[in-house]
Amino acid sequence: MILTLLMYTLIGFGAQIIDGSLGMAYGVSSNTFLLSFGVLPAIASACVHTAEVFTTGVSGFSHFKMGNINKTLFLRLILPGIIGGVVGAYILTTIPVNIIKPLISLYLLIMGMLIIVKALRKMPHTDREPRPILLALIGGFFDAIGGGGWGPIVTTTLIARGHNPRLTIGSVNASEFFVTLAESIAFFAILGSTILENWLIIVGLLLGGVIAAPLAAWMVKRIPSRALMFIVGGLISALSLRTIILVFIG
Repeated sequence: MILTLLMYTLIGFGAQIIDGSLGMAYGVSSNTFLLSFGVLPAIASACVHTAEVFTTGVSGFSHFKMGNINKTLFLRLILPGIIGGVVGAYILTTIPVNIIKPLISLYLLIMGMLIIVKALRKMPHTDREPRPILLALIGGFFDAIGGGGWGPIVTTTLIARGHNPRLTIGSVNASEFFVTLAESIAFFAILGSTILENWLIIVGLLLGGVIAAPLAAWMVKRIPSRALMFIVGGLISALSLRTIILVFIG
């Protein structure tokens, strides 16, 4: 049991380093491992989001302390993100997602490539106020369905529109706490004690994530914005392309 717990802890640590420093991919990376171990999609997503309630809380607080927050953007993401997340949690427990997964991966691949192009063109960032209601609704929905996606969808799109990567990453990470909390409540309401039977997964992901969250927030404060854009764009493009390939060859 100790080795199993250590394995889940390492997964949680690595996933939170990625998520906290790049604003995405905690759920994507950790959920991929869980599914490869035979965990059912609904249970995997439920466990990931239960652990994320704590990790996103620590990560969000760390970003506030580091000054990585656009308060207007932060507040506008919360409510639509919650609505989309709850709806997605319900659908995941009732409807297969074989069609949805390749579609969102294709979208993310395009957005990742767009970010890289913007970084190469050295386009200046803008302080214009975003209107992210629909974006947050979609992000929350796919986050619950795919076990991850809030960061990839919301962060990627906002950065691709020209918003400052550091403030975008911090704001999206902070708002993710409230979205994740709502999704976890929805999963518990639908699946009940089945989630608690997989407590080892939750504890491992939680321990690794909480340890890594402050370090990730420090990293995003130090990494230049243009470097962040390359990393974000490359990560999302690679993960999305891999998913699309696996869908077609599977």
